[in-house]
Amino acid sequence: MEYLHTMIRISDVDESLKFFCEGLGLEVIRRVDAEAGRFTLIFLASPDDMRRGGFSGDESPIPAGLPTIELTHNWDPEDYTGGRNFGHLAYRVADIYASCARMASLGYTIHRPPRDGKMAFVKSPDDISVELLQAGEALPPEEPWVSMENEGSW
Repeated sequence: MEYLHTMIRISDVDESLKFFCEGLGLEVIRRVDAEAGRFTLIFLASPDDMRRGGFSGDESPIPAGLPTIELTHNWDPEDYTGGRNFGHLAYRVADIYASCARMASLGYTIHRPPRDGKMAFVKSPDDISVELLQAGEALPPEEPWVSMENEGSW
């Protein structure tokens, strides 16, 4: 068995790319606009995973073992529900405080702040939970994160 990717249905390409690329730092490694099927597929990977796998972005197909997310945008409007019952995506980050500050500066709610210097949760524009985990040891407690309460579900 070989892991390929996780697919998430999205309702707004621009908002989703802002969240996943500007906010989380992922990169678009492949985009397919299928006019006949009226959908777009956008594959994303982290720069660190691409470096570890020796992937420059020019290869086709996407190499085995490269963790990716497939954003699927159906061109005909649909209402998507159930973000929580999907579970969550998880990413290890170099500095959880800086990652959360960047997401907050882009207007995203930190639903579970990193009070412990180790773990936080934020949600995509389509209500998909994303867990951020500090690489290595937990960072020392730091404001404003220590005093922040959870907000909503995560």
